[in-house]
Amino acid sequence: MGMQRMDGMQRMDFETLVQTRKSVRGFTREPVSRAAIEDIIEVAKRAPSSMNTQPWHIHVLTGEPLEEVRRRNMEEMIAGAKPKRDIISHGEYQGVHRGRQVDIAKKLFAVMGIARDDKPMRQDWVLRGFRQFDAPVSLVLTYDRILDPGAVCHFDLGALCYGIVLAAWDRGLGSVINGQGIMRSDIVREVANIPEDEVIMTCVAMGYPDDSFPANAVRSDREPNGDFVRFVGFSD
Repeated sequence: MGMQRMDGMQRMDFETLVQTRKSVRGFTREPVSRAAIEDIIEVAKRAPSSMNTQPWHIHVLTGEPLEEVRRRNMEEMIAGAKPKRDIISHGEYQGVHRGRQVDIAKKLFAVMGIARDDKPMRQDWVLRGFRQFDAPVSLVLTYDRILDPGAVCHFDLGALCYGIVLAAWDRGLGSVINGQGIMRSDIVREVANIPEDEVIMTCVAMGYPDDSFPANAVRSDREPNGDFVRFVGFSD
């Protein structure tokens, strides 16, 4: 059974929260209050970090600053500008990872009615990503540059990020972790006035889900445990 929150809303039990959460790519126009974001961060910051270093920073954008990031990011990418991210890209996915990427793309395109050879619609979908799916809020996640090379703090930010999307879902807010939205990290840094001693890692587009948006019904699959889990030393 769910527990009651102090604000009177019903809280999901943990398993329900984890099993029902999904990426949301279509949002209503309802604004998200600063208080709601503060509440989410207050919970998410309990994420573990290496030796409790808490290397993270969160820059929350909405309104005109977010619109400027959207516009300039999209204009640059349409014009053929190369991505300019703070972190090193792995390049295109290959093998099994590419297969999983293609699988979720097929599901999304199917419900959105985007045919394989429909280049304008496929382009429109890509541009949605550059616009952070028109979400009313974007949380830009950074870490302290002094910690580069940042494999450990990447792990720490991943924990924080998962906490954010879970806490948001528990409060009726949808989100999608969106690297496309910061393909031009230099623009994000300029508009949000992010200090140079922070590395921009990713962003979380967030808002109230639009239930009429077809892609919001899509849930990605997970591999069976036997494909990626090994048990060593167990007798059963």
